[in-house]
Amino acid sequence: MYVIVKRLMDVVLATVALIILSPFLILIAALIKMDSSGPVLFLQNRLGKDGRPFTMYKFRTMQHNAPVTRNPDGSYFVGANDPRLTRIGRLLREYTLDEIPQLLNVLKGDMSLVGPRPDQVADLELYDDLLRRKLEVKPGMANLALIHGRNILSWLQRAEWDAYYVDHHSLKLDLEILLKAAVLVLLRKGVYYPDDYPDRIRN
Repeated sequence: MYVIVKRLMDVVLATVALIILSPFLILIAALIKMDSSGPVLFLQNRLGKDGRPFTMYKFRTMQHNAPVTRNPDGSYFVGANDPRLTRIGRLLREYTLDEIPQLLNVLKGDMSLVGPRPDQVADLELYDDLLRRKLEVKPGMANLALIHGRNILSWLQRAEWDAYYVDHHSLKLDLEILLKAAVLVLLRKGVYYPDDYPDRIRN
């Protein structure tokens, strides 16, 4: 029953959100094209439920074909002063507007509104048993790690929150995550990695 209701909630909320936001999304797309060369959307293969890859959609926030930078723990680094970010991309990141196209992934069934954030396909080689736990459910746009620190947390801490979600997921928890995530996104909490992140994950 939970799976059916959760899917229904995903479809209804994602559809309503896309309809309401459609004029705003067109404006964002135009600003991205005017700000820098390259596509409006950033497409990337990510790991879905049971490790099945899917194409995830985001608004492009970096220069086209920007190099990838990782933190020492394997997570991907994006700092507030990252030169790879475009001007409009920096604004989109700060308010998490770059994630809105993932509502299309939710409608397609690749993702849910709530669930562990999907990693890149290549990251599967770095997975241990704890990290593999997140593949037991659909990835999501909002998750427990987001409301408990987001990018301030190490990759291991995020994996622990994902495992907790897998063991305790429920409609009540999903709604709690969505409500808290909405507030934290507006407050721009934990969007960028702190300057002392490398030292923090070693301690």
